[in-house]
Amino acid sequence: MPRPLKAIGLMSGTSLDGVDVALIETDGESVAAFGPALTFAYGEDDRALFVAALEAARTLTDRDARPGALAAAEGRLTERHAQALAAFFEQHPVHRDVSVIGFHGQTVLHRPEIRLTIQIGDGPGLARAVRAMVPPPGPNLVYDLRAADVAAGGQGAPLVPVYHRALAHGLSLAGPLLVLNLGGVANITYIDGEADPIACDTGPANALIDDFMQARTGIPLDRDGAAAAAGRVDEAALARLLTHPFFARRPPKSLDRNDFREWVTEHAGLDGMSVADGAATLTALTAACVGAVLPHLPKPPRTLIAAGGGAHNPTLLRFLRARLGVEVMTADAVGWSTDALEAQAFGFLAVRALRGLPLSFPTTTGVPRPITGGVIELPLPAA
Repeated sequence: MPRPLKAIGLMSGTSLDGVDVALIETDGESVAAFGPALTFAYGEDDRALFVAALEAARTLTDRDARPGALAAAEGRLTERHAQALAAFFEQHPVHRDVSVIGFHGQTVLHRPEIRLTIQIGDGPGLARAVRAMVPPPGPNLVYDLRAADVAAGGQGAPLVPVYHRALAHGLSLAGPLLVLNLGGVANITYIDGEADPIACDTGPANALIDDFMQARTGIPLDRDGAAAAAGRVDEAALARLLTHPFFARRPPKSLDRNDFREWVTEHAGLDGMSVADGAATLTALTAACVGAVLPHLPKPPRTLIAAGGGAHNPTLLRFLRARLGVEVMTADAVGWSTDALEAQAFGFLAVRALRGLPLSFPTTTGVPRPITGGVIELPLPAA
């Protein structure tokens, strides 16, 4: 058996809230130990620049192009990741001997139907910054982890299911099990015994709620689901939103952060709702999107484990229980990390990339065959 490697994962998700740094020890097939984790929050200027980059990317067809705000955003994003790593190593100097770092970057456009996915983030630049923080030769750095899957005809997302499967092997819960990541977009992994996991994006999660709250209140989230808890769900608006053809498609399938923006503008009638009612309706949409995928699964899940920022929203968890009719638990409740799970996953995926193991599968992204991925920046040669 290969020995476990010390790996750090870096994640900046579609919620645009900050950089998550998490350390694990893994051989890429199982997890030997969880290490410390840190979140480095973005400032308001950072978030504004990244939102501008999302807008600038909407018409791109060249994944290497960086027009408008994209070049500045890529530089800022790389700098913020370097700062997050520096803070992590300062707090946890014993982990400067890390073997590999998985760098997700920031997705600014995801169009797998034209074999295009763009994650900004300067991998070589971050590798240079890391080498100044740690003893030589320094770790491998693995980045651009989605591109190979999309180039081969896959959806390029979600990539985390192989990590969910590794974690699930340590649980005694009766299956089938559904792992739900509630970031800007929601995605699920369906795990039933030793069968290959089934995965897909299910629809919007925090992105629409955050954008709505930012526009109405100037605060880019509904903290603890308080606004939604005070509101009333517009069931007629929800029914209109659920007629989107995405929900009738079987997995695998994936989304761009902005895919539902125009649809919601056209069909939700948010302008006529109060802040509370709008937040309640969008929160119910997230739960209903997860419910819409259940008929496409082989069997109903027995338990749902929620992770990501949305797992801290008790109103969203309550809506999930009511609309899905299954037990809903948080990742923290089963001994995982609600906040660090996705960053941990990219450390896990980086080790798999080093070993040439598949990151994605026909049942998770629709890729024709299991496929590895990532660009590897090698450590400096020994002097």
